Amino acid sequence: MKPPPGVSSTDFDEAVSQFKNAIGPQWVFTNDDDVATYRDAYSPLWGEPGDTTVSAALAPDSVEQIQQVVRIANHYSIPLYTISTGRNLAYGGSAPVYSGSVVLDLKRMNRILEVSEDNAYALVEPGVSYFDLYRHIQERGLKLWIDCPDPGWGSLVGNALDHGAGLTLLPYKDHFNAHCGMEVVLADGKVVRTGMGALPDSKLWQQTKYGAGPLLDGIFSQSNFGIVTKMGFWLMPEPEAALSGRIRVPHHDDVIPFVRILANLMYSNQVNCYCSVMSPVLNGPENAETGALWDQPDGGSAAEWDRYATATGSHFWETTLCFYGPPGVITAQWEYVKQRFSAITGAKFDDGEMLHFPLTDEQIKKVGHLSLYGIPSLNVFSGLVMDAGSTGHLDASVIVPLSGAEILKATRVITRVFREAGLEHSFGFAEHYHWRTFIMFQGMRLTHDREHNAKVRATYEQVVKAAAEHGWGIYRTHIAYMDQVMRTYSWNDNALTNLHETLKDALDPNGILAAGRYGIWPRHLRRNRV
Repeated sequence: MKPPPGVSSTDFDEAVSQFKNAIGPQWVFTNDDDVATYRDAYSPLWGEPGDTTVSAALAPDSVEQIQQVVRIANHYSIPLYTISTGRNLAYGGSAPVYSGSVVLDLKRMNRILEVSEDNAYALVEPGVSYFDLYRHIQERGLKLWIDCPDPGWGSLVGNALDHGAGLTLLPYKDHFNAHCGMEVVLADGKVVRTGMGALPDSKLWQQTKYGAGPLLDGIFSQSNFGIVTKMGFWLMPEPEAALSGRIRVPHHDDVIPFVRILANLMYSNQVNCYCSVMSPVLNGPENAETGALWDQPDGGSAAEWDRYATATGSHFWETTLCFYGPPGVITAQWEYVKQRFSAITGAKFDDGEMLHFPLTDEQIKKVGHLSLYGIPSLNVFSGLVMDAGSTGHLDASVIVPLSGAEILKATRVITRVFREAGLEHSFGFAEHYHWRTFIMFQGMRLTHDREHNAKVRATYEQVVKAAAEHGWGIYRTHIAYMDQVMRTYSWNDNALTNLHETLKDALDPNGILAAGRYGIWPRHLRRNRV
């Protein structure tokens, strides 16, 4: 058992002894095999000096136990790193940013505290997974849906705090936006509730985010200012039916009016479902002809790409939309959407199946993407094609505006980065999860080969740099790149980072909570940062 950096073996042994008294000896993990389970399975630094390690792990069962843990950590200057279930694959999993930290694992705090069918909300602890809440709702026959990401084994709280998203409707699919009210243990052990939760005997905690005074919930997302122990979520009432429809357009530059129409429909709330704008032409396997187009200085002209698409008999862009609600209403919505997109010459439409809810077990077995219907699964893993030796992937999550011109520009910029690096790349879908933006995920295959992983890391850094140079932000990142990503948010001489550090110093003066998370370092470690 190696102590955390800057902590003597004597102090660490004493702290571990006190942790055992506080939460029970069976929930303090110090042997090598147990501690190894907290490493990042998808680490781009696997087996290298920069790969972060864990000194120990603690699994408390209650707010009171967390309060004792943080008081002990303050006394002995023990760095803690909080996880909900540690399933955040491709972004660090359960591993800490600051190597040698003690992981505070909240998986045992898995109580579903309240679910209201009438007011469509749930109040849960951090260890509650999407499977847990789905099972709870199904067992009670409640007419409610959850919104879940792929895969569905993670924590509602953890996913929302890292700005994760799912596949049904807004606001539900934007998980932090769909939260309402939280309880937080601060670094000194005090407990606060946000919004209406600060009102004793409140009947409004999960009904409205606003109370009197500042709305503070946001400072606890993607940060290290406190430990969230309860969180409310708005749930989606089960709709009567769902109807899907696919839209296809034939030409390279059609993406510009295509996205303009789609964005207008989103802004007017005629479309508020998950969707992706993708190109079967650009996303196809590279061959000699497409490689020659990409190698041109401009990445190939629209006319050249159109000739290629025509020769291969492919349309250029498509999206699939899903509408939820009464059959008559969603049928009318789809007809209106088709009318709007008909303004693009050559647009074609494919009517999908009308599904009525609740689904039978047989229907559930047949539907393609369960998350579209509020059903968590692990099916995403069965769909992953992993090459021999592949150990996972790294995601560069680039946010771009709802603009076809920006999609084209980002496609060319990012594709050039990958091609210059000699890494496989297919056009990343422009996916709509959050309000008024697309995410263009750029997946990079990882192995345990150091040379390959070094190339992946260099490519990731170039994607971050290129995105920032064009005004596109990375919204979520792996623990190894949190400093680099936050350095791109540098307007006005890093004013945002300076504000984060001011909050850190005020709320966690000893710097015990999740040092380095999203580039927020405690005062005593800042001098070591570049």
